[in-house]
Amino acid sequence: MNNLTEFEQYVIEQKGTERPFSGEFVDHDAQGVYLCKKCHAPLYKSEYKFNAHCGWPAFDDEINGAVKHTLDADGHRTEITCSQCGGHLGHVFEGEHLTDNNIRHCVNSVSMIFKAIDELTQSNLAVPTYEKATFGAGCFWCVEAIFAQLNGVQSVKSGYCGGDAKDANYDAVCSGKTAHAEVVHIEFDPAVIQFDTLLSVLFESHDPTTLNQQGNDKGPQYRSAIFAHNSEQVDAANRFINALTKQQLWSRPIVTEISAFDTFYPAENYHDDYFAKHGEQPYCQLVVKPKFDKVMSKFADKRKQ
Repeated sequence: MNNLTEFEQYVIEQKGTERPFSGEFVDHDAQGVYLCKKCHAPLYKSEYKFNAHCGWPAFDDEINGAVKHTLDADGHRTEITCSQCGGHLGHVFEGEHLTDNNIRHCVNSVSMIFKAIDELTQSNLAVPTYEKATFGAGCFWCVEAIFAQLNGVQSVKSGYCGGDAKDANYDAVCSGKTAHAEVVHIEFDPAVIQFDTLLSVLFESHDPTTLNQQGNDKGPQYRSAIFAHNSEQVDAANRFINALTKQQLWSRPIVTEISAFDTFYPAENYHDDYFAKHGEQPYCQLVVKPKFDKVMSKFADKRKQ
């Protein structure tokens, strides 16, 4: 741990706040990584930073596992702290639509230090490089449960994507009027699991030949979809579907939509880890569990240990 000044202790250990527009990183735009001031754990990559015009450094993503989210005692705001040392960073806000990720980490400059790319190399500080994948395959309760078990998958979040509406919630999406699909938003380590493997799991997890339907779940929100984050994912998805089509595994044509990723809207918190938390419910027992067991048996070698 590093020695802190009195003001740093006030913010980091006593959960204080620096004055807006007073911190050294408010308008900082160098390339590198922001680290915890107290323990030097990596927190944010520079590409996550954006100008929110709020008076504090803002980030729309975090290094996986680096930041802990805790609801404030008043139940209105969510505090963010360093996962390694517990140092106070600031608060996180969702639903402001300031970036495609639709999230803002509002962080005190005094809670962080910055290391440029060349400094990271010199200090042998390894910052993992993760990629993202976004899939629609019916009810996200089942799909989330499956992908969360794969080795190399760092995080899976249920949510909504691909619609015309500039916002999304469960009731609105289920009405079919927003054009959003229920999706899982995946962060994965390509050094451990490849995008093609994720595609294999995706097509094993649902029926890609039923238009706007998975089993008894009907509507455009349940459509089969791949929301590609780059041209490489578009090419990989097309190659994969072409190969499946030649194998004639289904009597009907594949109707999976391939489109460019736009904005991901996180689902309400009660959807998180739904199968793990509510596995005894009838829907989970009758629909989710059989599919989960089938896919996991086929990809047993890809499961987390």
